[in-house]
Amino acid sequence: MSDLSMSRPKIAISACLMGAEVRFNGGHKESRLCSRTLAEHFEFVPLCPEVAIGMGIPREPIRLVGDPQSPQAVGTVNPSINVTAPLAEYGEKMAGELNDICGYIFMQQSPSCGLERVKVYHDNGAPVNGGGRGIYAQAFCARHPDLPVEEAGRLNDPVLRENFITRVLAYSAWQQVLAQGLSRRVLTEFHSRYKYLLMAHNPLQYKALGKLLGNMAQSDPAELGPRYFSELMAALKKCATRGTHSNVLQHITGYLKQAISAEDKQEMVHVIGQYRLGIVPLVVPLTLLKHHFRQHPDPYIAQQVYLQPHPENLSLRNLI
Repeated sequence: MSDLSMSRPKIAISACLMGAEVRFNGGHKESRLCSRTLAEHFEFVPLCPEVAIGMGIPREPIRLVGDPQSPQAVGTVNPSINVTAPLAEYGEKMAGELNDICGYIFMQQSPSCGLERVKVYHDNGAPVNGGGRGIYAQAFCARHPDLPVEEAGRLNDPVLRENFITRVLAYSAWQQVLAQGLSRRVLTEFHSRYKYLLMAHNPLQYKALGKLLGNMAQSDPAELGPRYFSELMAALKKCATRGTHSNVLQHITGYLKQAISAEDKQEMVHVIGQYRLGIVPLVVPLTLLKHHFRQHPDPYIAQQVYLQPHPENLSLRNLI
C-alpha cells in the first residue's frame, strides 16, 4: 500500500468526537478510536453545525419534532427556537466546500448529526416510532450520496469499522484516478485491482460492474466513470462475510497451485476452513497467503487491493 503519511485522506467528523467541548452542556464525546488510533492515518476535519450556526456553548438542547421524514429541530425548553433551516443551509454549504474529504464520521443520536434512528417527537412530547435523521447530516449526505459515512458508535463493531475504512480508502483511490484523468484503460485497471475486494463484499455486483465496463466500447469514460463509481461504493457498503471472504481466499490460493507443495496446499485449505468456522480471524489465512506470494510472486495478485485495503498497523482484520 502507498505511504499514507505523504497525504493522509481527509475525513470530516463531528467535533465533539475529537474531544472539542462543543456540546450543548459544554462537554464532549471524545472517541479515542478517532482521536488517537485513526488520527495517525487520516486527517480529520472537525465540524459542529450547532456551534457554526451561532447557538453558543452551553446552549438549550434541541430535538426533532413532527414528521420523521422531514422533522423540525426545535428547542426542548422553548419550542419557538427553530433551527431547522440554518442547520440544513449549513449542511448544504459544507457539502459544497468539503470536496476533498473521503468520508464523514457523525455523532449518533444527535438531532443535527445523527445518521439514523434519531429520536423524533410528536408535538405533545411522545416519541414517534422509528426515528429520523439529523437535519445537518440529511442535507450534507443528500449532496454526497457516494461518500462513505458512519456513526461513531457503530465503529465499535469490528466488521463495520473495517468496512468503513475500506470504503474511505477506495474513495480516496478513486479521487486520485479522477485527478489523473479517466480513460477506458484507467477504468479497466482500477476495476482489475478491486476484483477480489468486490467479490468479498458483493459477488453479484462484481459481475454487474464487469459487464458495465465490458460494454464501454461505445461509452464516454467521463460519463461511465461516475456511474461505475456509484455502483462500486454501493457494492462495498455491503459487509463481507466469512463465507464470501473464504471464497475469495480459495480463488487467490488457486494462483499458487503450480507453485506450492501438496502439504502447503493442504495447510492453506485447513486454515481457510478454520477461518470460515470462526476459529481464527481473517488475518491468519491472509498472512499465510502473503507468505506464499512473497516466495512465489504473481503480478496480478500483487496489485489486488484485497490483500491490503488499509494500513496493516490498524489491525482491522485481526478482529473479523
